[in-house]
Amino acid sequence: MKSMSVTDDYLWFCQQVLHKTGLDLQQYKRPQMERRLRSMAERVGARNLEEYWVVLQRDSEQFAYFLDRITINVSELFRNPEKFDELRQLILPQLRQLSNSLKVWSAGCSYGAEPYSLAILLEEMRPISYQILATDIDETILGKAREGIFAPEDMRNVSPEWRQKYFVQQGNRYQVKPELKRNITFRKHNLLADPFDSGFHLIVCRNVVIYFTEEAKERLYIRFYQSLVPGGVLFVGSTERIFNYREIGFEMPLSFFYRKPAPGLRKAA
Repeated sequence: MKSMSVTDDYLWFCQQVLHKTGLDLQQYKRPQMERRLRSMAERVGARNLEEYWVVLQRDSEQFAYFLDRITINVSELFRNPEKFDELRQLILPQLRQLSNSLKVWSAGCSYGAEPYSLAILLEEMRPISYQILATDIDETILGKAREGIFAPEDMRNVSPEWRQKYFVQQGNRYQVKPELKRNITFRKHNLLADPFDSGFHLIVCRNVVIYFTEEAKERLYIRFYQSLVPGGVLFVGSTERIFNYREIGFEMPLSFFYRKPAPGLRKAA
């Protein structure tokens, strides 16, 4: 392999990752991503990203760690609980006006805290029916999501009533009950490259795009808009305000909730 300078090994590394995984690191902000990559390379004793790629190719555990760090798998059930309260009290009742069978997408679901949080809220709205599509680019983390096992720190925003109703405590871990899994489909998906389904009433994409370039974010939000039914809502993270939401076509009933307009839909209180 030809040796290369520090200035261009980043782009070379991005190309290797794209070819192997389909993940386009050039859609992420370079300063933050490059800093993270070089830190991980230093951690395993690699002098540059070319050497780091060699390590990743021969060590599957290091490659799994690399993907986990790059795709930012940090979550907890009902993260930012005040926003989930708004979702439960204001947004979901509006969506129920649209249909008694809701189609929901948890985009970038990590190890499952988000889709299981959504499932709890929707179970509490019975007799409504629902289906949740939970996607992530990391196949390993999707395996953990399917297991539905959470540590105490993941559960701090879950009420004692809901812990008893939807989880089984096993030592210091909490296992999701089977009935909470029955309407969730986990699937590998690349937000930056793969086709999107359509007909969603709610899309939740929180704390996923923080390191995306502005151009990548705008393309993503336009595609989310196109995937929503009229009246459908996009729910984003607390650091991911969409400043040009009007240009895309959204209205904003509440902070960090963006709705595709629909005639005759009652507004949030």
